[in-house]
Amino acid sequence: MSSQAQFWNRIARKYAQDPIADQPGYEATLERVRGLLQPEHTVLEVGCGTGSTALRLAPRVHSYLATDLSREMVAIARERLALQPTPGLHFRVADAVAATAQALKPAPGQADAGPSFDRVLAFNLLHLLPDLDDSLARLLQALNSGGLFISKTACVGEMNPLIPRLAIPLARLLGKAPPVQVFKAPTLLAALERQNLRIEAVERHGTKGKDIRVFVLARKP
Repeated sequence: MSSQAQFWNRIARKYAQDPIADQPGYEATLERVRGLLQPEHTVLEVGCGTGSTALRLAPRVHSYLATDLSREMVAIARERLALQPTPGLHFRVADAVAATAQALKPAPGQADAGPSFDRVLAFNLLHLLPDLDDSLARLLQALNSGGLFISKTACVGEMNPLIPRLAIPLARLLGKAPPVQVFKAPTLLAALERQNLRIEAVERHGTKGKDIRVFVLARKP
């Protein structure tokens, strides 16, 4: 088990109880994404955490596969799904940077449609991946031609420099933070463009102070 998985397994229950820091900003993001979903769409969400976003968006589409590398996060998501049954929504433990064919093997009893999604979603995830370019290349194998990659990413390089230089390393030393990649929005956009994606929108939905979480729509040719 990776150190990332161990970290998220350990904090999963606390994470599930923590309030969303900027609820209006979160709702604005959900509303924006809803407008990009159609009833016939197939959706993959990577890094789904405890499933809150998946449960809100899945009723809009034909099928919605939500994955996370933490088995404890997925366990909570499945508990929530049991309380709020949603046709077409499935949660699965899968590493976002694993080879797509392996990560997206059908569950027992499910048909193997292959890695074929109209929308791939990654919220609060890309800054946590060990190699941005390699991870994007693997994720985008699952996206249909003409499909949208929709992400919202914390650009840690836009924070007060003391945070990535001192606060985050100290938190990691104490086991209170996972490894984090430090970059700004232009670096993220350049990485997406290196995958031949066409950037269609770059937005900030935050309502409290400086918003470092960049919402990006990028289309696969």
